[in-house]
Amino acid sequence: MSNKRDYYEVLGVSKSASAEEIKKAYRQKAIKYHPDRNPGDDEAEDKFKEAAEAYEVLRDENKRARYDQFGHAGMSGAAGGGFGGGMSMEDIFSQFGDIFGGFGGFGGFGGGGRGGRRVNRGSDLRVRVKLTLKEILNGVDKKIKVKKYVACSHCDGNGSENGTSHTTCDTCKGSGSVTRVTNTILGQMQTSSTCPTCDGEGKTITKKCTHCSGEGVIRDDEIITIQIPAGVAEGMQLSMTGKGNAARRGGVSGDLLIIVEEEEHPDLIRDENDLIYNLFLSFPTAALGGSVRVPTVEGEAKMTIEPGTQPGKVLRLRNKGLPSVHGYGTGDLLINVNVYVPEKLTAKETKIMKEWEKSTSFEPSKSAKNTVFSKFRKMFK
Repeated sequence: MSNKRDYYEVLGVSKSASAEEIKKAYRQKAIKYHPDRNPGDDEAEDKFKEAAEAYEVLRDENKRARYDQFGHAGMSGAAGGGFGGGMSMEDIFSQFGDIFGGFGGFGGFGGGGRGGRRVNRGSDLRVRVKLTLKEILNGVDKKIKVKKYVACSHCDGNGSENGTSHTTCDTCKGSGSVTRVTNTILGQMQTSSTCPTCDGEGKTITKKCTHCSGEGVIRDDEIITIQIPAGVAEGMQLSMTGKGNAARRGGVSGDLLIIVEEEEHPDLIRDENDLIYNLFLSFPTAALGGSVRVPTVEGEAKMTIEPGTQPGKVLRLRNKGLPSVHGYGTGDLLINVNVYVPEKLTAKETKIMKEWEKSTSFEPSKSAKNTVFSKFRKMFK
């Protein structure tokens, strides 16, 4: 189980908080624990990162919905970092710098060097992974080939020929942002915006890389190993931080989002963490009892059928279902009993059945009648 604190608790908001309330709460936390306000304070830095991780999930409707449904397990991916788990300080400043508004730079507390300089971020990728029930039962590592943007190996992703053809931007003097002062009735107002010359990078390329045309990225295939945890379900999404598209001319790579799909099992039906099997018994076996073998995810299990077993009875094999993705135990295998009535009988079988009919009463017990009536009534509710 995860040791992380609840994201809503981290930001101090309720689960029904609006997007604006979440943004405001994160801004307050980020300013309070900003490294420039708390130099050398490791605890404050940890809380600064923790708040950024919480905001990264809760600001996005899709990520927030997955977190509300699956908790931290829905945010974890192959690398174990999940959403925000592996974020560096540079990642935080590059992605959430605008959250501090007009305070100057990212923090407004003298963080000049990293200040307004923008770090590019690559886009996210989505892939679908099909899993069998056995893979879901135990968890599995899947290797997939992904077509994506990767850093150009010729220029090491910086976009310049031989990696040295950069000069400081003349417009912003390397800061990545330009400041404008306007006069209003309330006095002078200072605003900062991304430098239009270098697009916030603080430097310009004098000689572009001939392999990537100065972009720093090229399209290529990458083999990625995805660690799927046990207990995932159809439609669940996992994430691998930094395994999406590489960013132009360096920066922060996007995430790889993995959408889970389940392959149908030939015999078993999934119901959350439980599995259902429809067992068909012959009339003699249902009446006399006996032993049968039923399929499980990993093979077969032997079951004893009690004499007089009625159609519709549900038998249960404990812990033969699927594990909870949260680690809260394992489901059961539910065996729904059906009695098979043959459509055709041989002459010998017909004679036996007629003789048996004459020698016994087919009047069902009161409890059997009540069971059938109860099920019939539920069908029409």
